[in-house]
Formats: sequence, structure tokens, C-alpha cells
Amino acid sequence: MAQDVAPESPEALRKELERYRLVVSDLHRKIRELESELQITTTMAEMPGVIVTRPELQQTLSRLVSKIAMIVQAEKVMLFLYHADSGELALLPPALGVTDEQVAGLVISPNEGITGEVYRTRKSAIYNDALNDPRVLPDVVARLRIRNGIAVPLIIKQRNEEERVVQERIIGVLHACNKRYEQKFNQDDLRLLEMLGEQAAAVISNAQLYITLTEEKQRIEDALESMRAGVILISSEGNIRLINRAACQALELPANGYEGKQFAQVLTHEDILRLVTDTLETRQEHSLEVELSGGEQVFRAETSLVFSEDGQLSDVVAIFTDITDIRRVEQMKTTFVSTVSHELRTPLTSIKGFIATLLDDTEGLYDDQTRREFYEIINQECDRLTRLINDLLNISRIESGRALEMQISEVNIHKVAEQVLASHRQYTTNHQLINNLREDLPSIEADADKVAQILDNLVGNAVKYSPDGGKIVISGQDEGDTVRIDVTDEGLGVPKQQQEKIFDRFQMVDGDSRRKGIKGTGIGLYLVRHLARAHGGEVWLEWSEPGEGSTFSVRLPKVPQIDLGKEQAEPT
Repeated sequence: MAQDVAPESPEALRKELERYRLVVSDLHRKIRELESELQITTTMAEMPGVIVTRPELQQTLSRLVSKIAMIVQAEKVMLFLYHADSGELALLPPALGVTDEQVAGLVISPNEGITGEVYRTRKSAIYNDALNDPRVLPDVVARLRIRNGIAVPLIIKQRNEEERVVQERIIGVLHACNKRYEQKFNQDDLRLLEMLGEQAAAVISNAQLYITLTEEKQRIEDALESMRAGVILISSEGNIRLINRAACQALELPANGYEGKQFAQVLTHEDILRLVTDTLETRQEHSLEVELSGGEQVFRAETSLVFSEDGQLSDVVAIFTDITDIRRVEQMKTTFVSTVSHELRTPLTSIKGFIATLLDDTEGLYDDQTRREFYEIINQECDRLTRLINDLLNISRIESGRALEMQISEVNIHKVAEQVLASHRQYTTNHQLINNLREDLPSIEADADKVAQILDNLVGNAVKYSPDGGKIVISGQDEGDTVRIDVTDEGLGVPKQQQEKIFDRFQMVDGDSRRKGIKGTGIGLYLVRHLARAHGGEVWLEWSEPGEGSTFSVRLPKVPQIDLGKEQAEPT
């Protein structure tokens, strides 16, 4: 069963389009900034190949720590990186010569130990007697079983064209511990480790930045792909930079292979081609409504301009939003207003005609029996108007999210059904209206008027969609805590493809009903569903075959499953 969700209003659509334009512009700006930063940072140091994933970084670092250990003859090599979010130095895996258990949860404050001192002062240090050196942290020495070591700062150095250092940034501390063969570290080891540390810092910084930038770029592109709106990014030279899945679906294009191509080679739809062309030529944003998929879908196509920091046009963003449902509902509402006007005018015309006839009868041409027939017709037409107005008032309450007013009393469903059928018998002569509900069917606690509305709409639909006559039967059964009521006809039936939508507002069954001139407001079944829900019940199409008829079923609790002390918003 289709959900009863109202399409967005044109104002809401405009706000959503504006949000899409802002999001796309911001995401595109981030991509450009990230790409620019990536180009700059990758020149800061020579990287050992292109590291584009975290596993590749792990492999590179593993080779690097092994190389450092071999050069300075150390048993243990560890890299500690500073994390701004926590304000601590944490071990960066992989480390050489220590187990996962030894380093689990190992973090060091920049204000503690020899690691913190090297980080704060950016000066290297040798400690050849770790057990007695006051600078080290005893618990770290004991946990990692360190005898001696060297700690050097991991500094990123940015050089100018003359190879002079113009900027430095420290990112952590490199440790080489436990000199092999019971030896001690010396100044030569220190100078070697400082050079290796500079290389390690460049590798780590650039690799991490590259990975972060590529992951961020991927997230941005994924965000564009996940948009419900179609998005096409076109450079100022007319080359397509990005086209997301929604745009490909809207334009009926294969999913890939458009980046770098001229937009005129890809966008073959005349209106869209003109939209983008006009935007590029005039440097002004444009919009239009365009029909795609053979006219089955209507899209709102809008362009947005993206400017670089120096104010030059960088790109054009074309956004396609599907407004098919909005246009369809607008058409439905137009038809609804026209139909309601007709439905109101018909009984009013009849009432006006009979009253005018009676007023004009100043000479007593009509006898008492004829006058009574006129009064009965006027009364019936007034009842017909009252039912339609009540339906419209209830729809208004539902649409505004207010609860339906409930007047709960004991309801004899058999009697209500008989009253409803008696009312409809006055309007039809070629239908057999049969009440098969048992007289001893248990009464329920409900709103009698609304139960009557439910049956009136179901029987009215059965009469309307059985233009050739036939039986219309109300039957039902006691289900224990609930009562089920079925309304069966021998009419046109509901086509399979429309059965999920018939309880939506403004929905009319197409096909034979249109050809036979059957008209209606399209709110009857929509109202029935909400009236049933107001009691804690439900309604559904039990059976239908084109040309054979339909059975609509309602289940109502014997005691309403609602809080009568509170006003409840109806689902919309």
C-alpha cells in the first residue's frame, strides 16, 4: 500500500533547490581546495612512490623502521605522533621490537618524559642509562624494557627555491632504543637518526595528508552521488567534471565515462543544451521545466555559478530535481476542485429547482402527495450536500494534522448498514443492495456518524463503479476483539497497477471508469482509511478482478484503540 505522503510544495521545492546549489558549490570548492593543497604538499618532500591508502602507508613505515634499525643498529624503533584533539603523543604503528601488548594504550603527554622534552624543545637527546636517567618515564622504560636510546624530533621542513628552510613544523618524536651488542649510542648515531627522522617525518606527513585529502574528496563525490537531485559539474571551458547517478538516470545516460568530454557531446536534449549554453555565455543563472523519459517525468533544471577566489567563473552546476509528483498532485487538485464544484452544484441545482417550482405554484397545481415527493427530494439532496461537506471538513482536519472529533457511543453495525443501504436505494434502481450482516452481530463502541461515513463511502463507491448494476452486499463477522465488515460489488474492479494507490487522496481509478464517464472527488477511500484509523482500525482491498468486481474490507475494534482524552494528529 502506498504511503500517504504529500509531495512537497513549490515553495519547499525552491528551498530544496537552493540548498542543493549551496551544497554543490561548497562541495566543489572543497574539492578544488583539497586538490590545490595536495599539489603543494606533495612537493615538500620526495615520497617513496605514491601512497594512496592506509595499508600502503603501513607497508612503507614497516620498511622505514627496519631501515632505521639496521642503520643505527637498534633493537627497537618507535614513532610517536602528536594528536591535537587529545593533546598527547601516541604510538604510530608499526613499531619494531615491541609487542602489541606492550604498546597497547601507550600515550605520552608533551609535558612528561624525554619524549615530551624532545617534542617541546625540538632538540634531540641521547640516554644511555635509561634506568637511572631522570628524564625518562620509569613505567615506560619498564614496560618496553629499554636500556638506552636516542629520541629525535620529527620535523617537517619546507624549503624555498634556494633550498633554504623557510618553515618548520613538528609532528612527533622518533625513538631508536637498545643499541645492539651492548653498545651505547653516540653522536654519529644521533646525526644519522636526525637525517632519517627528517625523511620519516616527510613520508608520514605527506602520506597522511594525501590519504586524508583523497578520502575527503571521495566523501564529497559520494555525497554528490547520493543526492536525489541530478548534478552535473561543467567547467568554464565546457568540459564535464562530474555527473552523478541521478543525472544519468534523468537524462537516460549510461553511468560512466563523461568526465573531460564537452557538454555538447553528452547533453543532447535541446532544452538542457540551451540551458547550459546560455549560462556559460551570459554568466547568469537560468532555470526551466523540462519533460524527460518520453514526457513521463517533469524535472526542474537550474544552473548555479561557481566562482574562484579571484572572482572568475570556475564552473557551472546544473541541478535536476524531479517534480513529477508535484505537477501530478497540482493537476489532481485542479481536477478535484472542478469535481467538487460539480458535486456541490448538482444537488444545489436540484434543490433550487424544486423550491422555485413550489414557490411558483401560487394556484395549487400540485397536490399534497406531489409536494411531499418534492420535499423528500429536497431533503435527500440536502443530506447529499451534508455528507459531501462533512467529507471535505474531515479531509481539512486530516490535512492540517488535527485529530478527528470523536463522539463514542454503542453502535449497532447492522442498523447502521441498513440505514446506509436505504439511503442509497433512493438513488439507484438497477442495483440490488443487500445487508447480510447478522442482526445479532455484537455492537461496538465507536463514533456512529463516522462508521456510517465509512459504509456510505464504500457503498457509494460500489454503486459508482458498477454502472451496469448488479449486487452490492455488506457482510461481516465477529473476530473476537474486532469486527470485520466487507462490501462486495460486481462492478468494474480495480486494475492491478492501481491497487496500491487507491487509498491516496485525489486518486481515481482509470481505465473503464473514465471511458464510462464515472466522476468523483477521489477522497472517498482516503477518508475511509483515516476514519478507520481514528478508531484504531484498518481498511484494505481484499479482492478485485477487472470486470468482475471488488471487495473492500474494514476491521474495527469493539473498543476503540485510541486515547479519547487527548487530541491525536492524523497520519498524513
